[in-house]
Amino acid sequence: MSEDVIFSPLAWRNLQVKNRLFRSNISGRFDNEDGSLTQTRINWECQFARGGVGAIISSFVPVQMEGRIIAGYATIHRDDFIPLWQRLGEAVHRFDCKYILQLSHSGRQMDLPGVHNQHRRSLSSTDHQEPLHGFLCRAMSEHEIERTVQAFADGAWRAREAGLDGVELHAANGYLFTQFLSSAINDRRDRYGGSLANRARFLLEVIRAIRQRVGPDFHLQVKISAVDHNDILPWERKGNTLAESLQVCRWVETAGADALHVSVGSLFPHPLNPPGDFAFDTIASTYDAMLSAGTNTFRNYLLFRYSSLRWIFRWLWSRHQRGHAVEGVSLDEARAVRQAVGVPVISTGGYQRASLVREAIASGACDAVSSARALIANPDLPKQWQAGQDAPTRPCTFCNKCLLNAPKNPLGCYELSRFDGDHERMIATLMSIYDTRPELRLPPVPPAQNP
Repeated sequence: MSEDVIFSPLAWRNLQVKNRLFRSNISGRFDNEDGSLTQTRINWECQFARGGVGAIISSFVPVQMEGRIIAGYATIHRDDFIPLWQRLGEAVHRFDCKYILQLSHSGRQMDLPGVHNQHRRSLSSTDHQEPLHGFLCRAMSEHEIERTVQAFADGAWRAREAGLDGVELHAANGYLFTQFLSSAINDRRDRYGGSLANRARFLLEVIRAIRQRVGPDFHLQVKISAVDHNDILPWERKGNTLAESLQVCRWVETAGADALHVSVGSLFPHPLNPPGDFAFDTIASTYDAMLSAGTNTFRNYLLFRYSSLRWIFRWLWSRHQRGHAVEGVSLDEARAVRQAVGVPVISTGGYQRASLVREAIASGACDAVSSARALIANPDLPKQWQAGQDAPTRPCTFCNKCLLNAPKNPLGCYELSRFDGDHERMIATLMSIYDTRPELRLPPVPPAQNP
C-alpha cells in the first residue's frame, strides 16, 4: 500500500516536518499588555500539536511594539522574552511538532492600538489612511525603514536563540510588507516606491538582514499575497497582479528564503481571506471595540448593526467571492508560484478534506497546506484523516465567527450548530485554554528605610 502523501515527511533545506498539514497563523488576545506570552498561549498551541499537525505557524508576532495589530498579542521585541518563547517551543516539541514564529509588523493596519500606540499614527509606506476602517498612518522615513529592518533581523535571532524551528515573514494580507509591495498602496517617490523592484526592496533587505544575523542554516519562509484584489471598495485600485507577485517570489528565493506560503488579499479580513460567510450579528456585537481606532469605523458599525443597511456591505464583500471556492481558495495561485520557484510552497485556504489536500500535493500545486479555522473547529483533524475520514465528523462551517469575535472575545469556535445548540458546552470549550491555575506571588517588600 502506497504511503499517504499527507503524512509523508516534508524535507526542506534546514527543516524536516513530519506531515504536510500546518496550523496557519491565527491570532487571539492570549498574552500580556507588555507583549510577554502566557500559559494560555502555550495551552492554545499545544492543542494543535497534540492533534497531530506537522508544524504550527505562530500568530502575528510583532518585532516592535509599534507594529502590533491588537494589544494582548505576544511580541518578540525584547531579549528577556527569549526564555518565554523557548518554553513554548519546548511544549510544542513534545508532540513531535515544529514551531515557526511569524515575524510581523502591522503598518497602517492596526486594529486596536493599545496604550503603547494610542494617539500615534502608525508607520506605513504611505500617508494615506487604510480605506476600509480608516486607520491613520504616516510614511516611514528611510531611517525608520532601516531601524525596522534591524528589528526583523533581531526578532529572527531571538527566535533562533529560543530554539524555535524557523521564522516566517508576514508579507501578505495588508500588513507592512504588503503596504510596500502593493502598487495600490505604495505611493512613495524614493528608492522604496515606484517600480516593482523598488517596492520589493524593503522585504528583500529584511531577508538579507536576517540571513546576515542568523546565518544560512535557520529556516526562513515568506507569506505573500499572490494577488492583491485591493478593490474591495470599488474606487480603490486593484494592486499587484499574479505576474508581479511571481517576480517578487523569485527575488525572495534568491535573497535566501527557504519556502513560500501563498495567500491572497491586500487587507485583513478580506472576502477571499478568509472566504466564507460574514456573520453580521457577530460583528455587530464586537466591532464596537474598534470604534475609536479609525475614521470609517462608525460608518462600518452602522452597516453591520442595522439590517436595513447590511445589503450595502454584503454586496461590496460578495463581489470578490463569486466563482471562488471556500476550501482551497488560493490553490491556483499557489500552483503558479510553485511553477515559478525552486523552493517548497505552502497553500493556505481552509483545507479540511483530505482528498483535496492529496490532490493538491500530488498534482504539484503545493508541497503542503495550512489551515486555521478548520483546525479551530477540529484540532484533531490530522488524526481523523489518518483514521480514514475524508472530512471531519463535525466540519468547520466557515461562518468566520471565530475571527469576527477575536478582537473582543476569546478566540475559538462560536458556531452553535457544532455544539448541538448547547451554549454551555461551547463556552466550556472556549474556556478550556484558560485553565492555567497560576501560583499567586506576593511582590517583594522593600527594606525599611532608616529615619
